[in-house]
Amino acid sequence: MRFVFGLAAVALAACQSPAVVSAIPAAPPGNTPSIPEVVAASKPEEWRKLDPANTLYMDFPNGRVIIELAPQFAPNHVANIKALSREGFFVNGGVTRVQDNFVTQWAQAAEPLRAPKVGVEKLNAEFTLPRSAPVPFEILPDPDTFADEVGFSDGFYAARDKDRVWLAHCYGMVGAGRDSDENSGGGTELYTIIGQSPRALDRQLTVVGKVVQGMEILAAFPRGTGDAGFYKTPAEYHRYADMKIAADLPESQRTNLEEMRTDSASFQTLVNARRWRKDGFYTKPVGRIGLCNITVPVRAAK
Repeated sequence: MRFVFGLAAVALAACQSPAVVSAIPAAPPGNTPSIPEVVAASKPEEWRKLDPANTLYMDFPNGRVIIELAPQFAPNHVANIKALSREGFFVNGGVTRVQDNFVTQWAQAAEPLRAPKVGVEKLNAEFTLPRSAPVPFEILPDPDTFADEVGFSDGFYAARDKDRVWLAHCYGMVGAGRDSDENSGGGTELYTIIGQSPRALDRQLTVVGKVVQGMEILAAFPRGTGDAGFYKTPAEYHRYADMKIAADLPESQRTNLEEMRTDSASFQTLVNARRWRKDGFYTKPVGRIGLCNITVPVRAAK
């Protein structure tokens, strides 16, 4: 099955509750530091290494795509994706859909399609968690259109209201494709956001992680000319060798990365510098920033 979803395929309604706005930090004096300058001034303890047990590699002919999984938000889907990987379900997979300003989607690309042996095709949706769930949440004080509060949870873009917390559909976030039935996906087909962040999809699909390296690969494939950006024939698919868990590979075959902690002082400096950006080109600071306009720095582990 090829899962089709889109802005017209699900009920899309922005959260109607007003955003909770706390004090926005004041503008720093003079020109604001660039992201490389903030990274250079950061301390070693302000970075966290990616967990190999929750890191996926997709190796294309032109490079490696690295995905960090979020089992704290979608434990059943993440466990299923790992089971599918270990049984070889994704071997010789392919990018099957690239819809301009929306998503790149990939899946098993065998003809005919193989059924899972250990993993499953369908799971109950994991769109949200109770707000009381034991996940961190660093609040971004800027107002948001789609949620009462937004911020970061262990480096993932997140949002919440008075009852629930969820991962947000920002650029590079990875979700499980599904059909109209909320419980029709399980991780056999995955997608990432490659355009303007479609936040109205929040709480409509299960978000399982984010791309931390290789978006330049996934966003650059030719757009599909079939319905919803699907490629019309398997000959058009862009193949990857497999989708493997980093922990299942020898150390010599891993790409060791670390990400700036979103609860660190340096990250707060970075966010405020983007909020009040002022340099030789940006001369009129905005004083606000959207959740999906923030980039979390990633670098080779030191």
